Amino acid sequence: MTNARKIAVVIPKYGLLGGAERFAYELTERLSFNEKYDFHVFANRWRSDSGRITFHKVPIIRFPRFLTTISFAWFANRKISKMNFDLIHIHDRIFDADIFTMHGIPHRIWVHEVRKKSMSLFDRATCWAEKCLVNNARCKSFLPVSDLTKEKFLEEYKIESEKIRVIHPGVDLERFQRVDREHCRKEIREQFGIDLSDIVILFVSMNFEIKGLDYVMAAVGKAKASYPSQNLKLLVVGKGDYKKYSALAQKTGIKNNVIFAGVQKENLEKIYLASDIFMMLSRFDTFGMTVLEAMAASLPVIISSNVGAKDLVREEKNGFVVEDTTNADMICDKLTFMLDNKTRNTMAKEAYHTALTNTWELTAKKVELIYEDLIKEHSS
Repeated sequence: MTNARKIAVVIPKYGLLGGAERFAYELTERLSFNEKYDFHVFANRWRSDSGRITFHKVPIIRFPRFLTTISFAWFANRKISKMNFDLIHIHDRIFDADIFTMHGIPHRIWVHEVRKKSMSLFDRATCWAEKCLVNNARCKSFLPVSDLTKEKFLEEYKIESEKIRVIHPGVDLERFQRVDREHCRKEIREQFGIDLSDIVILFVSMNFEIKGLDYVMAAVGKAKASYPSQNLKLLVVGKGDYKKYSALAQKTGIKNNVIFAGVQKENLEKIYLASDIFMMLSRFDTFGMTVLEAMAASLPVIISSNVGAKDLVREEKNGFVVEDTTNADMICDKLTFMLDNKTRNTMAKEAYHTALTNTWELTAKKVELIYEDLIKEHSS
């Protein structure tokens, strides 16, 4: 690869748990098949199936905690500066880069508006590193993962509109195509004691509170009370405060309609395929990859307006976007719209079509065009 373009990719954890980590992995692994690129990943920890990528260990000083972000940024930039790269593509905050994929919102907004906390020394240091990056003249391309992320960054920083392009995460359709749906429905429903005639509402999250499980339960409770003849089951996958949400299930009248499945890494694709509707009413989510995964499994979705994946939702076609997550009656109306088999099947087909136009391969092609434009600009 002597004539290949050298690309530096930077993220603290590559290919490990997390939306940003997975995005960087899926994108870089695919682009690394292109022989015109020579990829170097700068990370503190990583997992890779590829022998085509060179990895560089970046230290992190974790104590005192405020040094975490700025130490990674400093060590990463120091290592990169000793090599001659055509492009630096980052998925986290360092000081100097050409492309910044924005997986989160500005840190100050995250702390104040989402977590509703005061700024710690760690938060101030993280904001400083972020500001250094965004205001660096070298950074020519900002790639927020959703319109929601874009809006929040424009609220915080003055970035020229021509430098910004929303690039959504993709989905691996093969994960859902290599297993038989009917077999999955029988296997998974038998495993969790769900009848084949039940309508299964799926919720997937490793953080029940942030992803709005309480809102989902309230809406399902309303639907059960309003349509007692409908056999509804809420299948909750992931981890959270089970005791708290079991009590909430009792309070909302759906104690016997909720199944807590725990973490299901091995069977997750089968669980999607065994379900009928996907719900996630997050308090905030810059994208929400589970929404696109649900669509890849032909599930219509109900999500909150605080989920970046709302960019992909077409009202009454492949799902619904909820503005007021506290309005259980209104959410119940949207849910009951999907209880009709014919309506739900039509929406399921539309959801799958949405996933078809948002694969990782298509995402990689979009990013490759951005690479080529920037490389051409650098050489001119």
